[in-house]
Amino acid sequence: MVSTPAVVIAAPASGSGKTTVATGLIGALRRAGHRVAPFKVGPDYIDPGYHGLAAGRPGRNLDPVLAGAERVVPLYRHGSAGCDLAVVEGVMGLFDGRIDEHNPDPIAEGSTAQIAAMLGAPVILVVDARGHSQSLAALLHGFATYDSGIRLGGVILNRVGSERHEQVLRAACARVGLPVLGALPRLAELAVPSRHLGLIPAIEHGSAAQSAVDAMTDLVAAHIDIAAVAAMAASDTSGPAWDPATELAGSAAADLGGGESGPLVAIAGGPAFTFGYAEHRELLSAAGARVRVFDPLRDELPSGTAGLVVPGGFPEEHAADLAANAHLLATIAELAGRGLPIHAECAGLLYLARSLDGHRMAGVIDAEAEFGPRLTLGYRDAVALTDSPLWSAGERVRGHEFHRTRLTTPGTATPAWAWRSPSGEAVREGAISSRVHASYLHTHPAGNPTAIARFVSATADFAHSRVIA
Repeated sequence: MVSTPAVVIAAPASGSGKTTVATGLIGALRRAGHRVAPFKVGPDYIDPGYHGLAAGRPGRNLDPVLAGAERVVPLYRHGSAGCDLAVVEGVMGLFDGRIDEHNPDPIAEGSTAQIAAMLGAPVILVVDARGHSQSLAALLHGFATYDSGIRLGGVILNRVGSERHEQVLRAACARVGLPVLGALPRLAELAVPSRHLGLIPAIEHGSAAQSAVDAMTDLVAAHIDIAAVAAMAASDTSGPAWDPATELAGSAAADLGGGESGPLVAIAGGPAFTFGYAEHRELLSAAGARVRVFDPLRDELPSGTAGLVVPGGFPEEHAADLAANAHLLATIAELAGRGLPIHAECAGLLYLARSLDGHRMAGVIDAEAEFGPRLTLGYRDAVALTDSPLWSAGERVRGHEFHRTRLTTPGTATPAWAWRSPSGEAVREGAISSRVHASYLHTHPAGNPTAIARFVSATADFAHSRVIA
């Protein structure tokens, strides 16, 4: 299978406009007739929503820390199947990734540069032009020569102030031999609303999100050489595409059969629970489960639910409406008491707590939660402290924290994970209760296929127990 050519959209630093450029580029390339595969580097859940709107297909993540470096290329080949072009939006600055003082490699783990090198794809550097003049040449020279394994294909100038400003910046780029693929003017009206964890997810922003994507597409189409970007795209990968069935071969759930006879796994969705990976549903289905998405703001639990997944999101923004669906909360609490397998991450942990910002939640976990004063962010090397429907005690997992809430009254639940903070502090986090696994830690299903298989097996046991009860 020939590798789909790609371009990687990077920047010298966060806040340079990567998401605007990447989303607009995906839309403009699609409008020009390309079948575009959208990707985001790292554990971001929000940008892929805008990418998906622009591409007309799911946005996916490439994260060597959470999914494993060995899965990056297979996941890329899986996500780009059937497409003739891929756009990969980077994370932070080009060489920023997991901070490890003991790593001598100039390319940090999980960085945009690492992904570009793995894919053999050219990097297009988006530069926030505000405050830049001739000295831009020195900055670009540094990025172009910092690591010989990274190829800068060109520059997109963002937030250019005037025609004269653009001329000066183009001359600076020419001085170091980098072509300018486009120059975007400063347009404040393109700003997409954000909150404490970044952009507001596309599903919450509704029709305004599509309008924002259309505006980004129009801007990029008018000011960037789309044909030059498409001609520059390249990728040098080999090997098979990631396949969920292959990942699960020989697992505990491999023989469940699936189809309409498999156990039903309900996944919380809607505006309050938007954080998730496309590969999660694919693995659940491959493990034999029937997957149904429901909205806890207004829906009941799907009939026959044998397992519940409550992913991350922004329940703190919807706490009153979540509390108003009291019948659903009572149903979840009742089924949890009867052994319903539940996998809850971050927002899911809050939803299962007794309360969130004073609003009653499901009460499955003996804890209370509130919006906190600071952001908790970063990768974690965690070890499971006890058996659960997903992990066995002693198993090691790489996860990621990304929240601004906190548990104010942790209660007496058995913690799910232990790890050491960046400062060396011992942390015990999450809650295990019966067949419930709830934690702030986000994990990537593709990096933990055995856990998904175990979860589906637990749902099959629960479904069987309901039949014979």
